[in-house]
Amino acid sequence: MKRIALLVMLMLALTVSAAFAETLTVNIWDNNQRAGIQQICDEWSATSGIDVKVDVIDWDNYWTLLSAGASGGTLPDVFWMHSNTAQMYMDYDLLLDLTDYVAADDAINLDDYYQGIVDLYTRDSDGKVFALPKDHDTIALLWNKAIFDQYGVEYPTDNWTWEDMYEAAKQITEKSEGNVYGMAMNTSNNQDGWYNLIYDYGGNVVSDTHDSTAIDSEGAKAGMEMMRKLLTVGAPQTVVAETGTENLFKSAKTAMISQGSWMINNFYTAENHEDYFWALLPYADVNGNGQADDGERWSCYNGLGWAAAFNTANPDAAYSLISWLCAKEQQIKQAELGVTMAGMPGVSEAFANAFPGMDISAFLAAEDFNLYMRPYTKMTTVWEDPIQQAGGFLDAWQNPEDPAIMEKACDNAAAIIRDAIAQGY
Repeated sequence: MKRIALLVMLMLALTVSAAFAETLTVNIWDNNQRAGIQQICDEWSATSGIDVKVDVIDWDNYWTLLSAGASGGTLPDVFWMHSNTAQMYMDYDLLLDLTDYVAADDAINLDDYYQGIVDLYTRDSDGKVFALPKDHDTIALLWNKAIFDQYGVEYPTDNWTWEDMYEAAKQITEKSEGNVYGMAMNTSNNQDGWYNLIYDYGGNVVSDTHDSTAIDSEGAKAGMEMMRKLLTVGAPQTVVAETGTENLFKSAKTAMISQGSWMINNFYTAENHEDYFWALLPYADVNGNGQADDGERWSCYNGLGWAAAFNTANPDAAYSLISWLCAKEQQIKQAELGVTMAGMPGVSEAFANAFPGMDISAFLAAEDFNLYMRPYTKMTTVWEDPIQQAGGFLDAWQNPEDPAIMEKACDNAAAIIRDAIAQGY
């Protein structure tokens, strides 16, 4: 009954709001997802009578424009939220409060989603909900078969350790005389790269309660020491900064990179995609028994949230669209279209079949091991940016031959994170 009542309420509200605006504006930052999202939105438009315009804004400009809109300009009606900024936007009431809408909506049960993503978009102080889970992602290892064949190096497997990856990367770099790098790590993208080594070896970046860090622990330092070793046989960070790991891989200048599931289509549609293969991320054989035991293989996961502007002219319509996008049927639809994996556990199987000819099952297999929510605090960027700059890990990225610099970077990063948490960030 409450679903029927909600639909009646929404249809009445939509009739009124349509007089003010016949189009909802939706902002996202990933062009790979635009077509699929527009298709799903168009299906909502067919039932609501309100058009939806999906605009893609690149990552940096997205947050600049959103910040400007929040400061007195115009915000889009519906848009993506991210773990870096969600806490701040919620605390300053810049997002539409969805709590009552959700309570009245039979199509949405927050227990159906990944709990870490639900928690991310729920305000701790009062339990109010400000975004609904759009998706989740995992990380896998991408490798170029043609390069491995050219230099006679054994292919990556799902049983690889980080040491195995190091040895393979070393062989390729040496056999090619430096013309091809065995691996490349985008150190500026922590989620699909070096964060995972920290967790594999027993550390963390931020605790599950978001109030402490173990990035300077023995385990975390062991993970970052492995990271340091990998950088000695991989693309120098000056090259990565100039070219990017994606372009290095597509131009066959590197044999391996780690990538998130949100990037699959980028490589699926690439010129030489028939040479591209995916494997599970390597694991840390901490106990030396030759198998990936519990706690030795982790994949970072994150989840975007569909949110609405606090001052949207069409709050009921905005929620109706968000509910549509996040309901189970459309969660499955976005997986089928290859947009991304669902924000609900157990409904992403169709995603594995969305890229015929390319086996992407590693992203789903990662869920059989350990997933950890992308580390965040109230204002993540306050510490996340500095720990990757000079005085943090940048010194170690640029000087991977010196283990002492990496160890010091872990200590410096811990101090930066603890200071930010102490200041309420």
